[in-house]
Amino acid sequence: MELAGLSVAESIAAEYKRGKVLLCIGPGNNGGDGLVAARHLTQFGFRPSLFYPVQPSKDLYKALMLQCTAFKIPVIQDLDAGLNECDLIVDAIFGFSFKGSPRAPFDKALLALRETDKPIVAVDIPSGWDVEAGDPQGTGIRPDMLISLTAPKLCASGFSGRFHYLGGRFVPPEMVSAFGIPTYPDTSNCIRLA
Repeated sequence: MELAGLSVAESIAAEYKRGKVLLCIGPGNNGGDGLVAARHLTQFGFRPSLFYPVQPSKDLYKALMLQCTAFKIPVIQDLDAGLNECDLIVDAIFGFSFKGSPRAPFDKALLALRETDKPIVAVDIPSGWDVEAGDPQGTGIRPDMLISLTAPKLCASGFSGRFHYLGGRFVPPEMVSAFGIPTYPDTSNCIRLA
């Protein structure tokens, strides 16, 4: 999770101006990646805030939230106000294991993300997309950037935004060759694919 979140922050820093970033955080691992990214974005000169409506009781997520608090990253309750005030949005709501239709409060959050004109960065897969089929009905969010973690998922073939990055330099060498994962530059944790 630490390397994934760092990869997300590095990818964002490579393409976007320093500004206000609203991270929409879900209750699972994708959300944990977002919490880590928020901390690193602060260190990179961005001004993050969190929309984190469902905070899990697991110690891991409490510790990640404690770190965000130590970095004075605010948690907002009003998503609409947060969307109006930010320059960039990070979608860290649902990851590749999500199935079914989103329930409250995430159903309304995804609707708001679909309607915004602010650029969106999706962590691993855009929330609401199927990990394999993508968004065949065309009702999902349309991110400007996709940061695939470990390796691009099948749904990445339907991504039409400006920036596609691969993040998470944590794949064993035999998997790197088996999946055709490109070589990361120097000590970077991310690499631009498109």
